[in-house]
Amino acid sequence: MILPFRRRIFLVLVAMTAVPVALAAIGWVLLVRGTAPAAGARASLEAVGRTGVEVRAELDAARLTDRQRAALDAHLSELSASLTLARRAELYSRYYQAGFAITVALLAAVVLFAAVRLAGHLSRQLSRPIDELVGWTRLIREHEPLPDGPPQRGAPEFAALRLALRDMAGALATARERELEAERLRAFREVARRVAHEIKNPLTAMRIAIDQLQRHAVATNPATDTAVQVLAAEADRLELLAREFSEFGRLPEGPPAPVDVGELLGELARTAVPPAVTVALRQHGDVVIAGYYEPLRRAFANLLRNGVEAMEGRGTIDLALQGGPDGVTVTVADHGPGVPGEMRAHVFEPYVTTKPDGTGLGLALVRQTVEAHGGGIRLSETAGGGATFTLTLAR
Repeated sequence: MILPFRRRIFLVLVAMTAVPVALAAIGWVLLVRGTAPAAGARASLEAVGRTGVEVRAELDAARLTDRQRAALDAHLSELSASLTLARRAELYSRYYQAGFAITVALLAAVVLFAAVRLAGHLSRQLSRPIDELVGWTRLIREHEPLPDGPPQRGAPEFAALRLALRDMAGALATARERELEAERLRAFREVARRVAHEIKNPLTAMRIAIDQLQRHAVATNPATDTAVQVLAAEADRLELLAREFSEFGRLPEGPPAPVDVGELLGELARTAVPPAVTVALRQHGDVVIAGYYEPLRRAFANLLRNGVEAMEGRGTIDLALQGGPDGVTVTVADHGPGVPGEMRAHVFEPYVTTKPDGTGLGLALVRQTVEAHGGGIRLSETAGGGATFTLTLAR
């Protein structure tokens, strides 16, 4: 049975404290016992004292001179005093050893108690953040969001580790979203390429048949003129749809070439908008990039066409270009009704449109073109109403 991480840390910390304390206590006791008077010292002194008394009794004091008698009495007196001191020393030693043992035991108990408390605190400080971070790794593995509550208390290094894990989780989530989006776009491009191919084959035959009807049937039967016009209009719509499908399924090819974005937008402002729409163009800095002219022209023409349709063919479209060391930023702002809030997050996805006759591929094509040029696109609301598209194109 494997103990939990917190319990293992607790036992290790307690053992690291208890073993030195026990060894120190044993050493102190042995030291006291080694330095205290030996128990046999008093017995030796008592034996010497008894023999001294016996010697004094056996001697004939009358035959001793006064000097000899005084020396003998002094010797016996010193011997008696030494014996008394030895008895007291042994008694004090017993009390001292007992008191010292009790003191050492109390100190050891206090140290062990403090060690247990400290070990418990440290084990909590270490195990709680680690358990929390282990749980976070499980959430990251299961693609679940990390909790937003207050973190478990612990060392400052754990706070840095939590922040790093949050950053890593955010980066992984972004990478997963980008990978899913890229996979979805690859699937859409493949479908679009096949649909465009399948539409073009029957569309060619339809065009030939409509031309024959326009030359012969209309001339002989004017009543069919309306039907032929409907067929021609629908054929044009199918051709536009096939072209958009084909463009969406094809990425720019060949080496990039210098493209003056300001000159491109200026040409589109003169030719791609009706006379009732005014295009206000502002440019700052160098706006020449290495890119693909035709895909960029289609993308900007699509944005201008969307702005014109949003403003119902009249009004002002604001274009702003800002050149920088890393790329060019282009802002296209119209003053129409704008994009509904619930659609802003999906407006660049294929087949998403607000127009009743739209294909839903226009903005998806714009996004594909911008990303092929190493940039990005985002949608925001124009001050006073309308839609603002901000594009970044890498140099």
